[in-house]
Amino acid sequence: MSRKVNIACLQTCAHASADDALAHAIELAKRAVEEGAELLLLPEYSGGLKTEGRLFSPPVYTEQAHPVLSGLQAFAKEHNVWVVLGSVAIENPAGNKFYNRCFVIDNLGEIKARYDKIHLFDIALSEKQSYCESEKVQAGDKAVVVDTPFGKLGLSICYDLRFPSLYRDLSQAGADILLVPAAFTKKTGQAHWHALNRARAIENGAFVIAPCATGKVSGGGESYGHSLVIDPWGAVLADGGEGTGIVCASFNVDDAQATRAKIPSLKHGKPYTLAVVENKFDNKREPGEEVA
Repeated sequence: MSRKVNIACLQTCAHASADDALAHAIELAKRAVEEGAELLLLPEYSGGLKTEGRLFSPPVYTEQAHPVLSGLQAFAKEHNVWVVLGSVAIENPAGNKFYNRCFVIDNLGEIKARYDKIHLFDIALSEKQSYCESEKVQAGDKAVVVDTPFGKLGLSICYDLRFPSLYRDLSQAGADILLVPAAFTKKTGQAHWHALNRARAIENGAFVIAPCATGKVSGGGESYGHSLVIDPWGAVLADGGEGTGIVCASFNVDDAQATRAKIPSLKHGKPYTLAVVENKFDNKREPGEEVA
């Protein structure tokens, strides 16, 4: 059995308005369809993004009114493709925060799964560069695996990448492909993006598809780009580099199961307790001093 899939990451740049973000996404999506892609994947905050100080400030809509969501649903139906909308900002009617939400859209334009980002980007890279996503975003609390014609997809968003237990749970729940749509900062991307994505693939014997935004963000900040497609052995099948464009790859989804058969670490986990041994070191000995 072979489940070959042709995918395309749309490596978009940030636009402050949803209308501009949609026009940019549709332009790249049309190119991807012309290249034969049947599964299109967009980055985090691909519904529009700017920053205000240390806060992310994307356009916020309800699901029913979000122009990027509805526009890509229509595109998916018209072109008979599946679309993963990496994330857009969705209004939370219960409070003043919004959800950073991913959508999986089928080839009929129907929403098949939603995922709200669990781990929020509250970090200080320097005295001048810090972010506090949790001040405006309501964190999710549910991990999601969704069945598709291309295999089971495990959903995550950006900063989730630094929490390997999430990906282990997704993989043990049957995910063949782990998705990491992101707007990874350039500074952390240069240091960690490739290593973390390859690690998640290797640890779980899974494909990793990580569409990442690229370029400057209005108000401050810059996304790293380098959208990645990684196989279950950790090999990079495609790397988007810098700049906007499409990142295409083809692979056989069944290679994930073949890799897990060779290294079945998903089945080898053992329960354990943790011991923390604390010692006091009051007696210091000079180098070379003999002990009686």
